[in-house]
This record gives sequence, C-alpha cells and structure tokens, in this order.
Amino acid sequence: MIFDCHIHLLGEGDRQLFKQRLNQAGVDGGIVFSVPPPAFNNVAPKADTASNNVKQIMAFTGDDPNLYPFFWIDPTEDGAVEQVEMAAEAGIAGFKVICCHHYPQDDRAMKVYERVAKKRLPMLFHSGILYNPGPSGEYNRPCNFEYLMFIDGFRFALAHISWPWCDELISVFGKWNCLSYEMNKINSEMYVDVTPGTPAIFREEALSKLLTVDYSSLRNHIIFGTDGNSNYNVEWIQKCITRDRFIYDKLNVPMDIREKIFHTNMLSFLAK
Repeated sequence: MIFDCHIHLLGEGDRQLFKQRLNQAGVDGGIVFSVPPPAFNNVAPKADTASNNVKQIMAFTGDDPNLYPFFWIDPTEDGAVEQVEMAAEAGIAGFKVICCHHYPQDDRAMKVYERVAKKRLPMLFHSGILYNPGPSGEYNRPCNFEYLMFIDGFRFALAHISWPWCDELISVFGKWNCLSYEMNKINSEMYVDVTPGTPAIFREEALSKLLTVDYSSLRNHIIFGTDGNSNYNVEWIQKCITRDRFIYDKLNVPMDIREKIFHTNMLSFLAK
C-alpha cells in the first residue's frame, strides 16, 4: 500500500474526482490538510473561520477510513488553544502548522502543541525554505524544533526533509534517536516527512543519507508524501513514486523498509 502524508485541500474540492485520481495514481489514501488560516492571507485572501475550515475538511475526507483530515492551525492566533479543542471534538486526525511569521518555540505556539499532545494527536510542520512572499526561512530551520523535546508525549513530523538543511534535519533526528529511543530521557517522538522540497538533483543524496545514517530508529520514522493537492495530478504523483523507488533500488533498501516508508510508518504517526 501507499499512503501520501502531505496533500492540500484546494477550496471545496471534488471528493469523488480526488478519490478516482488517488486510485489512478496507485495511492491508497493519506493525510489531507484543511485550507490555510488567515495568517496565510497571500494564499487565502478570503480565509474562513477555523470552525468552518474544520467542517470543510471533515466533509471532504468523509467516512473513508484511509483519508485522514488534518486541521491547518496558526498556533499564534487568538483562541488557538480553543481551536484545538474544537477540532479534536469534531474528529480531526491531526494538525498542520507552517511557521511563516513566528519561530516554532514561540510561547503562544508551545501552549498549542502541549494541548495537542494531551489530545494524543500528531502535528505535521513545514520545515526548510518556504516559498511564500516574505522572509521566513529562519523560522523553519530544523534546529529550531529542538524545543519540542520539552513537550511530553508530542508526536510531530518535519516535512520536506527540511531542504536545503537536510543534514541539519538528520542531526536533529540523531538527538531524538539518542535521547528518546535509546536513553528514554524525553517522551516526544519525531518523524521525517520526505515530501519533495528537495529538487530532483538533490533528492538521491538526501534519501541516501537518511537511509544509511546509523540512527537505529530512523527507518521507523520516515513517511512518504508528495505535496499534492485535491486536484491530484496523477502523472506527477506517479513520477514522485517512481523516482523514489528507483533511488531505493540503487540503495538496495529492503522491501519491509519500503513498506514502512510508504505505508505503516504513517499509521504509527497517526496512532493515538
């Protein structure tokens, strides 16, 4: 099976067409993000209320057991903690955050992450250079996310292999590997979302480092994504899958590890 952990809802979206295109691409399901919050007014100049955004993504994913709705939240927004409660009560499967105007460790944001952790829900962060109309890269360096180690029980993923700071991301995971998975000194859990952000010319190098570095738990914490959207471009999605498989073939990645990356690691990320 293949699950795509990184899909954006565009407007209302055509649910049936989306599911048809998932099937055509050979993808069995995945995580779908709600439309952006008002902080992304360059993307969504008519941003709706948080409650309406939650209702919209819940309706889009519907009762399909392989589609997981994530609420895109601005953790610095007034009432963000209450938004977590509202979204969790509505049945949201997790949360999405892009730090476009704040550092991950912002005091307001940390309170939101703590509430999400108490709900036993995961959060997926953008990490790496951000192609928005303004300076934001400094907010999304992997080392800024070290502060998340202080949040007990927090499950989170950093997307795009943090390109161009892929080495820095791997180093940060090494810290989690040591402190959490080997020494049991922290109780937060870090995943790496390999959604492109890495241009093709850099991708083989980034994936090679991820899959050959000597961190015992890393292969259990890599999840596949595409940065597709609800229009789901079948040809492009298939190209992403084929390219990664070609790299895995060159690296002689065992089939059980590929199954983890394409499928079961995402289910572990989602598990309460």
